[in-house]
Amino acid sequence: MVEESRYEDSGAPVINPSTLLARVIVRQIVEAGITDVVISPGSRNAPLSIAFHQASVKGLIKLHVRIDERTAAFFALGIAKASGRPVPIVCTSGTAVANYHPAVLEASHTNLPLLVLTADRPASLRKTGANQTTEQARIFGKAVRYFADVSGSVYPMELPLNSLQSGPVHLNIQFEEPLIGDKSDNWLNDLTITAPKIFDRKTPGTFYTKSTRGVLVIGHDRGGLAVDAVRDFADALGWPVIAEDPLTFEKAISHASIFLTSRAIADDLVPDTVVVIGRTTLSRSINAFIKSARKEIVIDPRMATVDSDRMASQKFLQLPKVEVQPADSEYVEKWQKYSQRAAKMVGDISQWSEALIAREIGAAIPTGTALFVSSSRPIRDLEGFASARTGVETFANRGLAGIDGNISTALGIASQRKETIAVLGDLGFLHDLTGLIHNEDINLKILVINNDGGGIFSTLSQRGVAGFEEVFGTPHGKDLAAIASAIGVPAKTISTEAELKSELAAPIKGVSVVVITAPDREANADFLKKVYSQVDSM
Repeated sequence: MVEESRYEDSGAPVINPSTLLARVIVRQIVEAGITDVVISPGSRNAPLSIAFHQASVKGLIKLHVRIDERTAAFFALGIAKASGRPVPIVCTSGTAVANYHPAVLEASHTNLPLLVLTADRPASLRKTGANQTTEQARIFGKAVRYFADVSGSVYPMELPLNSLQSGPVHLNIQFEEPLIGDKSDNWLNDLTITAPKIFDRKTPGTFYTKSTRGVLVIGHDRGGLAVDAVRDFADALGWPVIAEDPLTFEKAISHASIFLTSRAIADDLVPDTVVVIGRTTLSRSINAFIKSARKEIVIDPRMATVDSDRMASQKFLQLPKVEVQPADSEYVEKWQKYSQRAAKMVGDISQWSEALIAREIGAAIPTGTALFVSSSRPIRDLEGFASARTGVETFANRGLAGIDGNISTALGIASQRKETIAVLGDLGFLHDLTGLIHNEDINLKILVINNDGGGIFSTLSQRGVAGFEEVFGTPHGKDLAAIASAIGVPAKTISTEAELKSELAAPIKGVSVVVITAPDREANADFLKKVYSQVDSM
């Protein structure tokens, strides 16, 4: 029989230290205005799991449960991306903690507020051969902004919520047995719930320049800076805008990553100054173009955390005030001219290809839809072949640009939005299949571009090396729709432009998978070469 509580001589119940500590932590989380928590089942984290469940029953927090800790962490990452609020993740001891690491790294490189609560055995059991016990203290190294190894006897305590403003925080919590307390929920009475803190930052400073041939480059995640604020900055600057995410910035120069592959065009457009918001794009042509500028100015809050060695002529941690000269009108007109020519070339693409798929997704996705884009080829293709527009809220895991956890991140985002579409490659889809296992009311349509392997490598220098298919191409030959259906997710396969447009226009209800059969990887790479070869003559 599990011991629920101890009793003093008077017969009054005494709550065990582990239960008391868990309740202190959960109460502070609720009072801080945090609205969601993601838990993975385990025994050692029972005090926290029970306390969070009690809070959820009272409607104080929304409880999400995922059996796979990696999936759980990326799901929480998606919630944090979409809501802007800290999200606690809770797991048991041992390998469970290690499975958080990829998402913690992604959160670190995007300054996202994950509150990592890992349960542990008492420190006295470390290095003794005790079951499911390893060195969890500082397991995430420099990827977290704050760490504490918390003993079960340390209460009351104050959570380091301030540290979450710049990235993930890790509390490793030692829970001693008994792990189960009484059933009372009175500890949740008389709460004082506050709105999440808005942290004051240093004054923004001012960006002065006499340059009239300048270009603004906006990375996909904008360094975490708000879309509206970036738009206002771009308007004040008045320079041509290159956006890795063209679906958010309607005034951006469409298809810049394509026409800048032309050396002649790039030379014609050499800027005096480039301002980069966030990180540079994945495009080689744009990165080469940035290097051609006399001055590079960087605006990115991450330079105070993970990107502290970033090089630039001038650095800002937030958007500065702008004092600039009017842009050279002839220079601006050149950008518009090349963009219009590229748009005609892209619009003339009729061959079923990943380029056409990206073009149609960008054009046909309904206004008001949230969009998650996977790394590797999808994010590159949308940057190059989608025309600039607005009305779509886009997300991506651009901290480390991995293909892991993409389904889970998309589901986390979708849990905070009415309708969401995710665009993934086939390997990214297979990498995170356990993310499809859930029991929540979420509206997400997952578009899987299936070229049977790692299509990105056919466009890189690895193409043609000995053993390419085995170690880079990695064909899987799997029926992806059948796999999704076997998990219980409605799925279908399409292979035409008309079918794609129909799927994009259809309402999104629940979670579904649409597998888009693309041409084989080599054919796609050859087609891209053909497109780029036409740029000089467009």
